[in-house]
Amino acid sequence: MDGEMNDGPQQTEIESVPLQQVAEVLHQTLPFAETPFEQLHGVERVERITAPAGSVLVTPGDNLSYWLVLEGETRADRSEADGTWTTIGSAKAGEGFGETPLLMGRLQSGFRISAVADSRLLRFSEESFWSMMACCPAVRKVALANMAQRIQAYQAEAIHREKLVSLGTLAAGLMHELNNPGAAAKRAAAQLRENLRRLQELSLRSAGKPKTQPQLECMHMLLEQAMRSCQLPALSSIEQSDAEEAMAAWLESAGVENAYAIAPALVEVGFTQQQLDCAREAFENGGFSDALNWLGALVSSVSLVCSIEEAISRVSDLVLAVKKFAYDDKSAPREVNVHDSLQSTLTLLGHKLRLKQVSVQKRFEASPATILTRGSALSQVWTNLIDNAIDASPSDAQIEVFTWTEAPAPGGSGTGSIVISIADHGSGIPPEVRPHIFEAFFTTKPQGHGTGLGLEIVHRIVTQKFGGTIDVESRPGETRFIVRLPMSTPTANTEPASGN
Repeated sequence: MDGEMNDGPQQTEIESVPLQQVAEVLHQTLPFAETPFEQLHGVERVERITAPAGSVLVTPGDNLSYWLVLEGETRADRSEADGTWTTIGSAKAGEGFGETPLLMGRLQSGFRISAVADSRLLRFSEESFWSMMACCPAVRKVALANMAQRIQAYQAEAIHREKLVSLGTLAAGLMHELNNPGAAAKRAAAQLRENLRRLQELSLRSAGKPKTQPQLECMHMLLEQAMRSCQLPALSSIEQSDAEEAMAAWLESAGVENAYAIAPALVEVGFTQQQLDCAREAFENGGFSDALNWLGALVSSVSLVCSIEEAISRVSDLVLAVKKFAYDDKSAPREVNVHDSLQSTLTLLGHKLRLKQVSVQKRFEASPATILTRGSALSQVWTNLIDNAIDASPSDAQIEVFTWTEAPAPGGSGTGSIVISIADHGSGIPPEVRPHIFEAFFTTKPQGHGTGLGLEIVHRIVTQKFGGTIDVESRPGETRFIVRLPMSTPTANTEPASGN
């Protein structure tokens, strides 16, 4: 016995044995079933490991090796950012594992490998693995086939996870966006209830006092003005503050109760002192105060109703944005306005823009701006690019979303392209990184913050689904992604390629 591992609930035994000693059992495994022993040049010894169930054989950061499972079963788990582990694969008796990271040029293991059941395994060093790959075609064939299968499975799982991450980002954005109008409507409704109580109180107080014709005419004119409040142009902060201060002082000088409380509501509706003079002339001092307080409560209520309408309209706009964002992938191809698609994505990412205080400069000049598509693929492109631009931007910065059209090249076919440019003003992409940004699983984000598939998915959608191109221009202080989508009109039987 040469050693023990203490990672599991029981000790794991390790012994170094001559390869000749395990030749017979090697031929019972898939990688070595068709490999004559005399072909195994350069492999003198191998480690034979006995691992009780629950034993940890490999931890993230360990040196790489190639393993064969003789008995039992092993499981590979990936560490997640929240401290949990996700199972990504397993190997049973007769199967090998560990070839994929070696063939991909990795230096250390990225997974935890543990024994699911009591197991016996053989472990080959990295040098022994490369010797077998060089001298044994059968081993090489099985190792490459296993690698391709595992990469395909991992890529499918990672793409699914990337979609869930995107969905989570958009769901969080939608919740933020819905919370704001919901909270505004709730506050307005509560204030409206208080205004109705105040209106009832003032109405009962003046109910026993008969109204003269001038009084009725004045109140009718003021009511007409109050009902137009939703359409009034907004004042600047300074203009509104000065107008409220002047109105409050005028009301107080006229003996109006709650002058400073009702002045903002009257100014917001657009009332001037001249318009209120008719009430001052038509009502006595006490009556003028009650009339103005009643009018203030009324116009405040109208303003609150406008706020509730605006909040509900905002919710409706968000629902429409979601519908535009996520068409059913099984639906028939349809024309989609690129500008609407971009705006819907900006709407759903609005909370993130506000959180970092990033503004958006839009310049939509493409005309026409419609392409044929189906499903949510187009919006998925904008989500990845705009989300990355926000992440790359410093606080109080600006991202740019521009569109324009380009004529076809001389002698080319089609009707030209719609061009979409999305730029940020962050630190830029280093020159050594730029050639790899569209590669699968390549990411510069910390572990747990990116799968390295966002831009790969974007590239695949743009080039394969739409037959377009995507380029990147980057320097310190500016990174710009430029997407070109062909505007050529498809025939009636043409359908876009599948993919998301």
